[in-house]
Amino acid sequence: MSDLILFWHRRDLRIADNTGLAAAREQSAKVIGVFCLDPNILNSDNVAPARVSYMIGCLESLQQRYTQAGSQLLILHDNPVKAIPALAEALKAKAVFWNWDVEPYAQIRDNDVISILKGKGIQTLHQNWDQLLHSPDEIFSGSKTPYTVYTPFWKNLSSKPKAKPIATLENCQHLTTAEQEIATQSGAINLPSAKELDFIWDGELIISPGEAAAQAKLENFIKNPINEYQEQRNFPAVNGTSQLSAALKFGVIGIRTIWQATIEALENSNSEEVTASIRTWQQELAWREFYQHAMYHFPDLADGAYRDSFKNFPWRNNEAHFQAWCEGKTGYPIVDAAMRQLNEIGWMHNRCRMIVASFLTKDLIINPQWGEKYFMQKLIDGDLSANNGGWQWSASSGMDPKPLRIFNPASQAQKFDADGEYIRQWVRELKSVDTEYLISGNITPLERRAVGYPTPIVDHKKQQALFKQLYQEQKTSLD
Repeated sequence: MSDLILFWHRRDLRIADNTGLAAAREQSAKVIGVFCLDPNILNSDNVAPARVSYMIGCLESLQQRYTQAGSQLLILHDNPVKAIPALAEALKAKAVFWNWDVEPYAQIRDNDVISILKGKGIQTLHQNWDQLLHSPDEIFSGSKTPYTVYTPFWKNLSSKPKAKPIATLENCQHLTTAEQEIATQSGAINLPSAKELDFIWDGELIISPGEAAAQAKLENFIKNPINEYQEQRNFPAVNGTSQLSAALKFGVIGIRTIWQATIEALENSNSEEVTASIRTWQQELAWREFYQHAMYHFPDLADGAYRDSFKNFPWRNNEAHFQAWCEGKTGYPIVDAAMRQLNEIGWMHNRCRMIVASFLTKDLIINPQWGEKYFMQKLIDGDLSANNGGWQWSASSGMDPKPLRIFNPASQAQKFDADGEYIRQWVRELKSVDTEYLISGNITPLERRAVGYPTPIVDHKKQQALFKQLYQEQKTSLD
């Protein structure tokens, strides 16, 4: 048995502030990274080409970072339950380290890998919650149960001290020539392109991949935009958000690094308004954590509604309406702008994610799982826990004490796109429509025909009433 340790990367594509990687380096200088392109994930129907392109870019960056640290990153393309133990055995690794994950599939997969490695006498270390500020077993209510409401969760989480960022990997050893040959024979390959994996993304990535790019984006956000975040975050035409969601999904930046940046920003705050903005962004980071804790404690969330009243809800599920929603052809300008943004660049402003989700579930009365899946097929930052949590919140089927929240598309546009700038950017045929009619949606049939824009596929007021009726009937049936 050699001193070699394999570190299995999954949602932590970086060498800085990586808890499991740092733990591996404490045991040996010969730490070799490995990433497994998992067919169980890549062959599913929930994968976005933009997200795969971003991931490949992050892996290219990670390989360069390993080289700078004196080591290397191996790439496998196989079922990790078979491939990781086989590689570890072939290289006579003394241990395989990785960071734990909250998702149901990941936990089953990891337990299978642990079982096989133990059978081969290879040590495993996997109990680092690198993607979270706090372990799911650390944040409980007074009755020692997981939180199902965000506000008390936030109060508990915010009251606890946070770990500082972990040191960057350095001064490592790479494989010998003989070991590299063994790794190749055991399935190590050159990193393929997204196209070679049959994922075609012709557009540019709006978020640059890799550790350095994520760090630069954080630093830029902390310099100024965070100071106005509370005010600017809801306006889709304004670049007022951090756009770090993809980096967090793939772990190209550590959550401790981000939190520490907010602490330093608070220390440098010179007004109550700035402090409030920073606190608001911290709360958004905590929402991400809340949804991940929820997925860990309630894995059935991945398969359906949390609330009983929505587990057998009589969704209408009109296929033509769903297709119009997907294509951004509902006749509601703010909804269509958001969906076209998603389809064109693989990203959507968070305010708009709430608007289109509410519209799909409360106006079209379509199962939120349809929308949740479509988002995962398109989003560069598609994350099971955050996406599921957001959709269940919007559909009123999840952990939300206000089950009948319904967004009015016109009111949302008037409040958050008052000049129609966002709508005009993405629904280009409406550029010449007067702002008053554009944001209210009261565009005349004649104008719609003239520019080739569809009439509304449903009436918001009628559908709102229908949804409330269906909800009340469903709720009554369970009483």
